[in-house]
Amino acid sequence: MNSQANTVTASAQASRPAFPFLDLKAQFEGIRGEVAAAVMKVLESQHFILGPEVDAFEQEVASLTGCPYAIACASGSDALVLALLALELRPGDEVITTPFTFVASAGSIARVGARPVFVDIDDDTFNISPEEVEKAITPRTRAILPVHLFGLPADMSKILDIAASHKLPIIEDAAQAIGSRHGGRAVGSLGTMGCFSFFPSKNLGGAGDGGLISTSDASLADRLRLLRVHGARKKYEYELLGMNSRLDALQAAILRVKLRHLEGWTSSRRSNAARYRELFKEFSVQTALKAPAEPAGQKHVYNQFTIRSRNRNALREYLAQRGIATEIYYPKPLHLQRAFAFLGHKEGDFPVSENLSLEVLSLPIYPELKEEQQRAVVAAIAGFNNESGRMIIHA
Repeated sequence: MNSQANTVTASAQASRPAFPFLDLKAQFEGIRGEVAAAVMKVLESQHFILGPEVDAFEQEVASLTGCPYAIACASGSDALVLALLALELRPGDEVITTPFTFVASAGSIARVGARPVFVDIDDDTFNISPEEVEKAITPRTRAILPVHLFGLPADMSKILDIAASHKLPIIEDAAQAIGSRHGGRAVGSLGTMGCFSFFPSKNLGGAGDGGLISTSDASLADRLRLLRVHGARKKYEYELLGMNSRLDALQAAILRVKLRHLEGWTSSRRSNAARYRELFKEFSVQTALKAPAEPAGQKHVYNQFTIRSRNRNALREYLAQRGIATEIYYPKPLHLQRAFAFLGHKEGDFPVSENLSLEVLSLPIYPELKEEQQRAVVAAIAGFNNESGRMIIHA
């Protein structure tokens, strides 16, 4: 599940933010020398497409996920498309997924000629509901595509049981969740394939687009490597119809530098999430404000820290006037988007997703965020609550 460029630069605010929603410049300052050296090494080699840097990056991500195979590609969206192509889906095949996600999760299904089948989400975690997944399975179902939204793994124990009982493969959309864990296992190693995005706003973000598929299936890994290079194992000899989706060596080199820091950045994100919770209590808004869920056995990596507000738009405007940038993920669920009108859905089909789209608001959570900045965020939320006399978050 990828995010648009407006994730990197905060949306237009009523006044210039005192601090941004995401500060990539602050991150770069801490690794400037390492990145410059890595880029220069590639420039001196003049080897720009795939090659040693990409091979090394794939091995390092494979080690992180616990999968023996990792196949880098041009974007997180392409990772999803390649994974679906590897399953050899045909027109009329169905893939179950969530409507509360970035467009690529379902768009990739339609792009390969299959039919996205939406099911609603859990009200607490925002992730796909396993119970709804099971209800949606038909003889045409070919795969399940859960999304680990905002960095929290979906309820994979239940989904894996459902998939096993129906002999269905699982494609994990882990675009926002690199480093997160479910029951001690890394996302990307739980299903048949895991898809990652390295869009700059991600916890592990490049200097442009990039993606990767992880798998423990050797035959799928071989097929994925073919698919990303037009289906050719040898030059001008095409075994199948693939696509051009290769990761640049420059991106791989930068991502290798950042990968060394990922654990520390994740720890900082988790610390910032814990601090928000402490500040909610300090400012006495804990009864009106609900922090993101983190069920037992799950490790949340907080690509987003998302709260809920019945007065979301007014709260966002109030924060913007105080220089606090926020974002909305996602303002309209996919089943109500014009691009998916061919599925024939209407308002009310997936009420949890629809309600959340009107209430969710993501606060700054990036690793370099300072305590005083978080304090300013929570103080402003408390101010809105006191001035408006309205409950901010569902209890």
